[in-house]
Amino acid sequence: VMVWLRRTTHYLFIVVVAVNSTLLTINAGDYIFYSDWAWTSFVVFSISQSTMLVVGAIYYMLFTGVPGTATYYATIMTIYTWVAKGAWFALGYPYDFVVTPVWIPSAMLLDLTYWATRRNKHAAIIIGGTLVGLSLPIFNMINLLLVRDPLEMAFKYPRPTLPPYMTPIEPQVGKFYNSPVALGSGAGAVLSVPIAALGAKLNTWTYRWMAA
Repeated sequence: VMVWLRRTTHYLFIVVVAVNSTLLTINAGDYIFYSDWAWTSFVVFSISQSTMLVVGAIYYMLFTGVPGTATYYATIMTIYTWVAKGAWFALGYPYDFVVTPVWIPSAMLLDLTYWATRRNKHAAIIIGGTLVGLSLPIFNMINLLLVRDPLEMAFKYPRPTLPPYMTPIEPQVGKFYNSPVALGSGAGAVLSVPIAALGAKLNTWTYRWMAA
């Protein structure tokens, strides 16, 4: 019975975290990041995506103890988000309007760290968490540069619930910070480590709760 309960809890956690990851992507990053507030929200987007990816990926990876499951988790998130794009398409938006972030390469770095350190949990938290935080903004900036004029898309397809203070504006990159990628990577690298530790601790708590 305990084995069945543990497995059920495990898969429930994965589904819940992956679904919430998709929701966070759409609400905290996707639409706003790739359109009207593309440049000024890049750092916030980078932090939210890095920490959200690492907490679920390391939880899943340490639960199974198999390198490769972090990448599998990121793949689940990617597929879920691609499916969610269909909801926007049904509302009349172009299918490329909501751009899926690039999670998989950063998750692969986490898997490689875990594998290269011979399944060392602490190395995965410190080194893997840092690599996820550093790499994700870089991959997503490349992703952003491939989008067809995000500001034009924002004006052409405004959200019906968009408040007045979030009316699309011309990006003022230099006036706020000179390098959003560097700032996003730096902040993401610092914050992803404690969040990775939280994901590892959640794994421990799950086992303890199931054993109680």
